[in-house]
Amino acid sequence: METLIKPQAENYIVLHPISWETFVRISEEISPSPRKRLTYDEGYLQIMSPLGEHENNNWFIARLIFVMAEEWEMNIKSFGSLTLKRDDLEKGIEPDACFYLKHEPEVRNKQNIDLNQGDIPPDLAIEVDITSGSLNKLPIYAALGVTEIWRYNGEMLQIYGLNLKQQNYEQISQSLAFPGLDITLIPQWLQQRLIIGETATLKRVRQWIREPNQQG
Repeated sequence: METLIKPQAENYIVLHPISWETFVRISEEISPSPRKRLTYDEGYLQIMSPLGEHENNNWFIARLIFVMAEEWEMNIKSFGSLTLKRDDLEKGIEPDACFYLKHEPEVRNKQNIDLNQGDIPPDLAIEVDITSGSLNKLPIYAALGVTEIWRYNGEMLQIYGLNLKQQNYEQISQSLAFPGLDITLIPQWLQQRLIIGETATLKRVRQWIREPNQQG
């Protein structure tokens, strides 16, 4: 039987021990960068270099989010792979993309976000993790206060909502940011765009929103 080897979608390197000051200096020198994503927690620094499959999925999920926000008439503000960090917690992370929806009015006039200065964390962050990195990112996001995480592994989308009392995430079946979304459609749309093209798939997404009884 032939064994199919799944191609890598990300390259990872983990360094330890790395001081918080070193992480901050590195993040300021090379980030935000489309070629690197940094994650820091308790002396461990993970540097991820996204490859083609990673970025193609990431950008299309972001486009889906913009289409849904537009069709449902929701103001949205995107900060891409912004470095989110707290000096007091010595935790930092760069999502594949992050967005403000509920709290968009509070950051509408901002060009930069600094959690150290009391800025509100994003409402939604996207994590594409196909190759699978070694650091668990959810506790970092929870400590930083990001409300919702979408994690896509190349086949399945999992959505996590922040439990504020317990300061951890619970897997949820309905998006907090987009309560009208059938989340099972996201992986379908991601596969569909490889068959009929991205523009045609986005057109179908708009049709689904405008005609709720339509499937797929």
